[in-house]
Amino acid sequence: MSMDRFTSRRGVLCGGLALGVGAFLPGAVFAQSGHRGDMRLGDFPVAGNGEVLDQIRHVATAERVIAMTFDDGPHQILTPQVLDILAARQIKASFFVIGNRVAQMPALVARIAQEGHEIGNHSWSHPHMGQLPDHAVLNQIDRTVDAVMTATGHRPVLMRPPYGDFTMPQSRMVRLARNMPTIMWSVDPQDWRRPGGFAIADHIIRHAAPGSIVLAHDTVNDTIRNLPHALDTLLAQGYRFVTISELIGFPASTYRAAARAT
Repeated sequence: MSMDRFTSRRGVLCGGLALGVGAFLPGAVFAQSGHRGDMRLGDFPVAGNGEVLDQIRHVATAERVIAMTFDDGPHQILTPQVLDILAARQIKASFFVIGNRVAQMPALVARIAQEGHEIGNHSWSHPHMGQLPDHAVLNQIDRTVDAVMTATGHRPVLMRPPYGDFTMPQSRMVRLARNMPTIMWSVDPQDWRRPGGFAIADHIIRHAAPGSIVLAHDTVNDTIRNLPHALDTLLAQGYRFVTISELIGFPASTYRAAARAT
């Protein structure tokens, strides 16, 4: 698999997971999760060799921390259920939202932010962005930024491409043009395949490790029904759930300036 190309998670990501982690976080400097004291606004996570990490899949840490992420929302019925489940356990998560859904349900997106969760950019219309020219990629990102800004008053500072379909040059372009890292994942239960709720929860539990980024969807009934079991099991194992920004030591969106074309 080319290291400059990431095809859809429906293809290679399950089989190539170890390759992805090893490739993008060699000798990573994240000894602990949480904000690095030396990080200034606009700084990016770096690998041990000092190279900026344009794509992030996992954080090398001995601390039992996990970032739970939800894609493709908001969903009018299921997202509030997810929020209730998280609130009951005092867990903070990261929601990568689709811009046109945000525009339809701004009050729900505002609730996500008000309850202390992180909101990331998951494009405006969920295209295969790896197939788009740069100007179209930025348009997808910018329209979603504007929708989230309208709903919450804050700009999302993290981006996740739909399907994981994004090249390394594209991630570098987005970092330079919009000051956003590309957030991928290291645990994928493929809940979009509807494998059954037990299989989804079991996959998350078995594959979770310190520094994992877990991919789920707040648009899948089985995921929501079995989410309490997955979360409670990991909590019992001593894991603590954090947002992506906390995991990678990135300044929170409230305080970090995201670049925007004028």
